[in-house]
Amino acid sequence: MVTMRKLNPAHALVLFSGGQDSSIALAWALSHYEKVETIGFAYGQRHAVELAARAQVRDGLAGLSDNWRARLGEDHVVDLSGYGAIAQSALTAADRSIGFDAAAGLPTTFVPGRNLVFLAVAAGRAYVRGIGVLAAGMCEEDATGYPDCRAATLETQMAALCLGLDADMRLETPVLRLSKAASWALAADIGGDALVELIREASHTCYRGNRTPNAWGHGCGDCPACRLRAEGWADYAAGRNG
Repeated sequence: MVTMRKLNPAHALVLFSGGQDSSIALAWALSHYEKVETIGFAYGQRHAVELAARAQVRDGLAGLSDNWRARLGEDHVVDLSGYGAIAQSALTAADRSIGFDAAAGLPTTFVPGRNLVFLAVAAGRAYVRGIGVLAAGMCEEDATGYPDCRAATLETQMAALCLGLDADMRLETPVLRLSKAASWALAADIGGDALVELIREASHTCYRGNRTPNAWGHGCGDCPACRLRAEGWADYAAGRNG
C-alpha cells in the first residue's frame, strides 16, 4: 500500500497576482494558517502593473496586523514568459484587442491553461517547501467564464497533482463561488474597513494596466475586469450604506 507524503497542513502557499481576488485570498490565508508564503508568475503580461501591485499589497497586509506580519513568509516570482509566448491572448499579445472571441465562446483575454500551469508550478514549489495547502483567488462567478476557474476543473487538477506528487495537498479557494460584492464583504469580515481600503487602493485588476483612480479602485473603467469590479463595488457599497 502506497502512503502519500504528508505535508504541513498549517502552512499555505498563495497564488498571488496582486489582483482583488488573490489579495482577498492572501488575507484569508493569513487569518487561517500559521505560515503563509506567496507565489507569482511573470508570464509575459502586456503590463507589469500587477507585479508591482503584489509588493504593495503584501507590505500593506503586513502593516495591518502583527500576527499577519509574523505569518507572512517568502515571496516567489516565477518566470513563465515562454509559456505566455505560446499561449497567446489579449493579455500577452499587444496586437490582440480585448473583446469576445465568438468562435471560442470566450473573452480574448483567456490565456489557455493558465491556471492549470500556475497550479502545477505552485504545487511543485509547495512540495519542495513542505507546504500542504495551496490557496488561490479563482472565481467561478466571474462574468468572464474562464473554464480554468471552474470548480470541476480545479478539483480534477488537484487530484492529478496529488497523484503525480504522491503527496497530500489541498486547494483552498475562498472566493470561488462569491460575487464581487460578496468578495468585498468577505474582505471586510476578515480585516474590516482597513483591509477593504488596502485592496481597493493597492490591488490591480484592469486588463489595460491603467491606474486611473476611481471609487472602486484603479483602472480604465471600460475593460471587462474593471466593469465587473466596479459593479461589485457598487453593490457592496449600497449594501453597506443601506
